[in-house]
Amino acid sequence: MGTDDQTNTCSFHMSGALPAGGDHLGGTFGQSPTLDSWYPQRLRVELLHRNGVDADPLGADFDYAAAFATIDLTTLKSDIKRLLTTSVDWWPADYGNYGPQMIRMAWHAAGTYRIADGRGGAGTAMQRFAPIGSWWDNGNTDKSRRLLQPIKHQYGNALSWADLMVLTGNCSLELMGLPTYGFGGGRLDAWEPDDGTWWGPEVWNPHAVASPDEMVSRDERWHGQNGEADYDLQSPLAASHQALIYVNPEGPYSNGDPLGSARDIRITFTRMAMNDEETVALIAGGHAFGKSHGQVPASDIGPSPEKAPIESMGLGWHNPVGTGSAEHTSTNGIEGSWTPNPTQWDNTYLENLFAYDYEQKKSPAGALQWTPTDPEAPKTPDAHVPGQMNPLMMMTSDIALKVDPEYRAICERFLADFDLFTLAFSKAWYKLTHRDMGPKHRYLGPEVTIADDLLWQDPLPDAAGSSLDEADVAALKEAVLATGLSVSDLVYTAFSAASTYRDSDKRGGANGARLALSPQKDWAVNRRTVPVIDALRNVQAAFTATSGGRKVSLADLIVLAGSAAVEQAARAAGSDASVPFTPGRVDTTQELTDIEMFEWLRPIADGFRNFVSERFEEFAPGVAPEAVFLDKANLFTLTAPEWTVLHAGLRVLGSNWDGSDVGVLTDHVGVLTTDFLVNLTDTDLIWTKDDETAMTFTGRVQATGEARWRASRNDLVFGSNAQLRSIADAYAGSDGQERFVREFIRVWSKVMMLDRYDVKGHKRYGAMAA
Repeated sequence: MGTDDQTNTCSFHMSGALPAGGDHLGGTFGQSPTLDSWYPQRLRVELLHRNGVDADPLGADFDYAAAFATIDLTTLKSDIKRLLTTSVDWWPADYGNYGPQMIRMAWHAAGTYRIADGRGGAGTAMQRFAPIGSWWDNGNTDKSRRLLQPIKHQYGNALSWADLMVLTGNCSLELMGLPTYGFGGGRLDAWEPDDGTWWGPEVWNPHAVASPDEMVSRDERWHGQNGEADYDLQSPLAASHQALIYVNPEGPYSNGDPLGSARDIRITFTRMAMNDEETVALIAGGHAFGKSHGQVPASDIGPSPEKAPIESMGLGWHNPVGTGSAEHTSTNGIEGSWTPNPTQWDNTYLENLFAYDYEQKKSPAGALQWTPTDPEAPKTPDAHVPGQMNPLMMMTSDIALKVDPEYRAICERFLADFDLFTLAFSKAWYKLTHRDMGPKHRYLGPEVTIADDLLWQDPLPDAAGSSLDEADVAALKEAVLATGLSVSDLVYTAFSAASTYRDSDKRGGANGARLALSPQKDWAVNRRTVPVIDALRNVQAAFTATSGGRKVSLADLIVLAGSAAVEQAARAAGSDASVPFTPGRVDTTQELTDIEMFEWLRPIADGFRNFVSERFEEFAPGVAPEAVFLDKANLFTLTAPEWTVLHAGLRVLGSNWDGSDVGVLTDHVGVLTTDFLVNLTDTDLIWTKDDETAMTFTGRVQATGEARWRASRNDLVFGSNAQLRSIADAYAGSDGQERFVREFIRVWSKVMMLDRYDVKGHKRYGAMAA
C-alpha cells in the first residue's frame, strides 16, 4: 500500500472531529443507560462481588485488629475531646462544642440498622457513600466527618472511619457528662457504595419543591393508614420514610399529629430491634444535647454531596444565606434546642416536656414545631449569638412521648429516677452503636470489658473441657456413620444449623447449636432435622460415657456429622477428599436465646434447601424466589462461583427441606457429582412451567416429550442467568468433576465457619480472637 493509500485511510478514520470518528462524544464507561436501565428485572449476580479485595487499598493481608491494638485508646479519646471543643471558622461549633453534632453523626450512622435482614448500621461507615450520605436526614453530617479528618489522618489505617465515628459519639457523650457503657472497636470500612441494599420502593424526585433530593412520598412502603389495624411497614424496612433514619420529626406526612407519630416511632424502633424503654431512652437521651437547625427553607439549600458540583469536594447542602453556617445553619428545617443547657447531660429534656403545655409554631424555614405556651418557661441560649435567648423547642416526635400511654409511663419513671434514665440511655446507646457487630469475640479494645454479656449479643457460654483431638474426630465420624443416618439427612442438618448466619450483623450460624432450641427447632424448614438431632444426642452421650471425661458439644457434632457425610459422598464419586474441621463450638441454652430476636432469622424462602413458604406470594408480592436466593448468597458472603458450586452440591446430596426430588437432577442421590450442572444445561431438554405460578418446572426430552426432571426457580436460575450459566459450564465439562469436589468442600467449610469469630486468624470484618 502506497503513501496515498495510507493518507486516504487516515482521512477516512479522521472524517469526524474525534480521533475515533464522529463529531461528538456521547458517553463513557459506566454512564447510563446500563444493563439495569435496559433490563431492570435482571438478577444482579455481580452484586456478590462488591467491596472485594480489588476495591480495598489496604489489601487482603491487612490485619486491622493488630493495627488497632497499636493505638493508645486513652490518648485517642483525649485527642478527640480536644477537637470537640476547638471550633473552626469554616463550620463553627454550636455552643463552642461539636459534641451534639457528632452524636447525631454517630446516631445516624448506626440508626440505619434493621433487624429484618441485619443490614445497615455503623459497621462499615456507609454514611460516607451514597445513597445514605446524601439522604436528606443526613444533612450536614458531611461537615462532621470532614471535621474529624485530622484525627483520621493522624491515626491512619489503624483507626477505621467506622470506629472513629462511633468512638467520637462516645467521647461527645462523656465530654458532656454521660458515663458511657463501653466501646468496642473492630469495624472495618467499606471501600465502595452499597448498591444492593433495598432501602424502599420510592424513587428520587429531582423536581421536588422542598428539596432536590426529597422523596416523592412515603406511601409505597406502608400498608393501611396510620391508626388503622392493618397499618404496617414493608419488610425489611425500618425507617418510616425514604431518606430518613427514623421518623418524620414533624409527624406522619408532616401533619403535627403526636399520636400518629408515636405509632410510627414504635414500628420504626421495633424494626431497629429496640423495645419501648430503649426507644424512650434514646429519644430523650439524644435530645438532651444540642439543637435542631431551621433558619433557611429546604428549597434554598443546595444539592446533597452526591449531586454537588466537583469543586465542592464532596461537601453538599450548600447554604447561600449569610455565612451558610453558625446562626444561619439549616439542616432538617426545625429550629431550636430542647434544654437550657444543650452541652450538659441532665434531665431537663423530660422535665421541660412534662412541665409545660406546648403549641404548634413554624420555624424560620417553615417547618412545624412546638413551643411552650407559658411565657415564663425556661429559655435556651443561642448557639452563636452572645446574650440572645430563644424559646424552648419540641418536635412532634417529642410530644408523642407524652401522649402515648406506654411511652409516657416510661418517661415518668425516668423523671423520678435520673440514675435509672442515665443507665438506660447508656445501655441503649451501646446497643444502638454495636448492634450490627455480632458476638463480643469481634470487639476490640480495653473498654470491651466494661460491658457485660447482653442478650441482644446472642451470648455463648465459655467452652468447657479439652478440645477434640484427631482421634476423637475420627471416632465420632465413625460413630455418626454407624447410626445409619443418610448422607442427605446429615448434610441437611449441618447446613440448616449454619444457614441462619447473616454477615450483615454477624448473627446466626452453627455455633451454639440453636438449631435444637426454640424457635429454630419449631420452624417448618427445620422439621427434617429433628430426628437427626435426636440421633446425634445419642452419639454425644455415648462418646461422653466412654471418652474418659472428654466431651463433644452438640454444635460441633452437628457440623462434624455433616462433614463426615460430605466425605462419604465424595468417596462415592471417586474422590478421596477430606473436609477440614475446627472444633471448639459450644452449646448455648434456651435462657441465652432471645426467641423474639431469633424469630427474625426465620426464612420465608431458602433456595439452598428449595424452601418457599406457602404464604410467600402473600408475604412478598412481586418478589421472585431467586431474588431472595441472591440475597441469601450475599448474606453468606458467597461469590457467584461459590454460590453455584454450593447449590449444585447440596442438590445432588438431597438437601430439599421436604425430601422431594425437585431440583435433584441426578440418579445418584448422596454422591457428590456435577450431575446437577450437567443435567441443568443439557441441550436435549426443554423446560416448561408446571402451572401459571411458574414456581416449578418440568424438563422434558425434546425428541420424545418424556418428563425427565422437575426443578424450581431456584434451580433454573443457574441455567437461565447468563453469568451463572457461564459458571455452570465451567464445572459441567468433562474436566470439571475433581475441581467441583474440591471447590464444594472449600465452600462447605467456609459456610460452616462463618460464625467462628472465636478462632484466631478469622479476620472477616477486622476482628480476631486473642
